[in-house]
Amino acid sequence: MSQDMMMLLFEGLLDSLYMICASSGIAFIIGLPMGVVLSVTDNGNILENRPVNAVLSFVVNIGRSIPFIILMVAIMPLTRLLVGTSIGTNAAIVPLSAAATPFVARVVESSLREIDRGVIEAALSMGARPMEIIVKALLPEALPSIIAGLTLTLINLVGYSAMAGAIGGGGLGDIAIRYGFQRFMPTVMFVTVVILVLLVQFFQLAGDKLAAVARHDRKN
Repeated sequence: MSQDMMMLLFEGLLDSLYMICASSGIAFIIGLPMGVVLSVTDNGNILENRPVNAVLSFVVNIGRSIPFIILMVAIMPLTRLLVGTSIGTNAAIVPLSAAATPFVARVVESSLREIDRGVIEAALSMGARPMEIIVKALLPEALPSIIAGLTLTLINLVGYSAMAGAIGGGGLGDIAIRYGFQRFMPTVMFVTVVILVLLVQFFQLAGDKLAAVARHDRKN
């Protein structure tokens, strides 16, 4: 493999990391409060509100049910509106964020539901307000589970970012399509697959380590 191709793969890796990190950050910023609202407005919870819960749950379910390739094409007008183009790494961040946000919301909701009801009751007995319960009791208690869920989100985004390359999203997926497939360069295809596998392994190991640290800190 030529030095130019190795440099191209390195640039593709950087582009993929940029898309994954940016979209996961946006998804976390939006998905975290969505997940919290889904949990605390559920039946019998501290801010029970069935209409809000039903509407938000419906929106999240729609977002999770649309295949990524279809979603990427469907929101191209929004992508152009936000970033001025529908091609490239910046453009790919919009559908990647849209795909990951409902997943993050469900991860947070599920993590909060796993918390023992006694934690909430103890906080209520001490006169804590709902926001204090969420910030000081629920989120710290659910942190290891949330980290594990966010790790799965990152891993999903690795695959999504590669798919984005199929329609001009840039990154490793774009290189695999343009060189590995269209120009019949199996070595390039193989190397991109190896890099993507290594990315998944890295995110999984890092996520497991962070979750273990959070679990240890919670016990102390």
